[in-house]
Amino acid sequence: MWRKTSEYFSDHSERLAVARVLVENGLNIKNERVYCNDIEIPIKRIAQVANVDRRTVVETIKMINKNEELRTIFTLMRSAGLSLKEIARPLNLGVLEITADDPRSVGILASAATILANEGISIRQALTDDPELSPEPRLTFIADRKIPGELIPKFLEIKGVAKVSIY
Repeated sequence: MWRKTSEYFSDHSERLAVARVLVENGLNIKNERVYCNDIEIPIKRIAQVANVDRRTVVETIKMINKNEELRTIFTLMRSAGLSLKEIARPLNLGVLEITADDPRSVGILASAATILANEGISIRQALTDDPELSPEPRLTFIADRKIPGELIPKFLEIKGVAKVSIY
C-alpha cells in the first residue's frame, strides 16, 4: 500500500509528506477532515507536522478521496493504540528493534521471541509495522526489563535480520 501511495504522489513530494504523517500516526479521513480514531485533528496541526502549508494538506485529502483504493484505506485506517516504546526508559523496560532485509521474511518475530524467552525475558508488547503501510517497517519488542547487549549477535543470526538496536 505504501508503494502505491508513494507512486500516486510521486509528482507531489509535499503531499507525500502529508500522506506519510497520516499513515505513521494511523490517522483517517472522513468527509475531508482528519481524525485519530474518532477525535478530529485540525488541518493546521497536520500541516505543521508535515512541514507544509494548510492548502497542501487539503489538496492531499482531495487527491486521496479521488482514488477509490486510497480513499477506502484512509477512511478505514485506525490508530493501533498505546505503544510503550517511548516510555520504556522511565518504566525500566527494555526495547529491541529489528529491521529485516525483507520485511516479509517468515519467522523473525518467532525467533526473536524465542531468544528473549530463553533468557527469561518477558515480552510486554510486540509491535510490527506493516510493510504495506510503513515506508520503513520495524519489529519492536518491549520487554519487562533491560535487554542485555550481548544478545545482539544472537538476533543478528536470525535469517533475514539486517539490523538490531537495543535500548
